[in-house]
Amino acid sequence: MLIYLYRTRYNEFSFKTNNLKLIFNMKKAILFTALFASTAFLSFSQDARSSLKFGIKGGVNFSNVYDSEGEDFEADTRTGYTAGLNLEIPIGTFLGLHPEVLITQKGFEGSGSLLLTDYSYKRTTTFLEIPILIALKPSENLSIVAGPQFAYLLSERNEFNSIVNIDQEQQFENDNIRKNILGLVGGVNINLNHFTIGGRVGIDLQNNIGDGTSETPRYKNSWAQVTLGYRFF
Repeated sequence: MLIYLYRTRYNEFSFKTNNLKLIFNMKKAILFTALFASTAFLSFSQDARSSLKFGIKGGVNFSNVYDSEGEDFEADTRTGYTAGLNLEIPIGTFLGLHPEVLITQKGFEGSGSLLLTDYSYKRTTTFLEIPILIALKPSENLSIVAGPQFAYLLSERNEFNSIVNIDQEQQFENDNIRKNILGLVGGVNINLNHFTIGGRVGIDLQNNIGDGTSETPRYKNSWAQVTLGYRFF
């Protein structure tokens, strides 16, 4: 009888112990699953495309000019710089608005004829540029950007050869050049965590002539840029 009671209590104890172990293991499994799910959710919710970013950037600008109306004007490419600030405003995960403020150096080497006198010279222009770009973000590592750009001419420097006399040089310096120019830019950004490598091209939609009385050859700027940026987020 005693042996029977002992076995019965032992079996009951073993059963309760096994149940406790089972419950404990189930709790561990549930806790592990919850932690895994929360980690996965946080990883998804922390997609870099959905966060606001502020950045700085700088690089090289390769510029030239062209005449869309067929004027006989030849120019060679000049190399300058571009530098400034940018902001990445998310519109969901796959779209964004990327405004920028840049200082960009452009220019060209040209030749032509003024008042029956042949000349050649170099022009260097510095612009304050404000591109407003729409960004398509198919992945965290790639952004495709395009949009309009407003540019304001900050300074202009002309270097003439010896053929151009002082009067003609002053005429170039005081010419009626358009300072506010609307353009169009587009390109791609490769995003490597906080660093961004960008490449883009752009063209002016307006020519350089103000009211049409300028003696400077008519042209529009065109350029290509390669930049390296750092994003804070």
